[in-house]
Amino acid sequence: MDKTGRFITFEGVEGSGKSTQIHMLIEALQDRGIPFLHTREPGGSPISEKIRRLLLNAEHLEMTPETELLLYSASRSQHTFQTILPALKAGKLVLCDRYYDSTFAYQGAARNLDLNFISELTGFATYGTVPDLTILLDVPVSAGFKRITNRKLDRLEQESSAFHEKVRLEYLSIANNNPLRYVVLNGLDQPSAIHEKILSSVFELIGEN
Repeated sequence: MDKTGRFITFEGVEGSGKSTQIHMLIEALQDRGIPFLHTREPGGSPISEKIRRLLLNAEHLEMTPETELLLYSASRSQHTFQTILPALKAGKLVLCDRYYDSTFAYQGAARNLDLNFISELTGFATYGTVPDLTILLDVPVSAGFKRITNRKLDRLEQESSAFHEKVRLEYLSIANNNPLRYVVLNGLDQPSAIHEKILSSVFELIGEN
């Protein structure tokens, strides 16, 4: 791996298995001594984590789509500047559980906010930062929710199935429009099989054998 870091994001609907796969990848990177940073959105820096608590609090049902979009973008801007960009400059592999594609899916497609405006806002909030690789774990919405029935659902997780169907379809559309950046995997496959495909894509990206 050269001295320039690489930025890898993980996307998917609720219960798609992102957390499981990220932690499996972390173990593989640790075994090989590859320097990395694991972070998440919303969150990833002290200020951004405070915004996360506002965004996902199930009591904030009165939050408007516009407020939601601006809070996500504010969180992302601080996160990118304070956490992601320094890690990339230091030559680390950055693994991020969600990034701006989530905003196009959730606030754009599912909340029906203007995608062109989101695009402009995203460029501003991220300082033009674009992931080198995005792993989309695709699962049917119903299957994803079966996996998270035992936990307390946050504000977005409590949205309707129709809402999350829009999210899933937008993710697939984004992936289709960005074939060089996206790797789409079946989130219903065995975790070990998914992990091997992720490892292959990551090692190809960073030039690791």
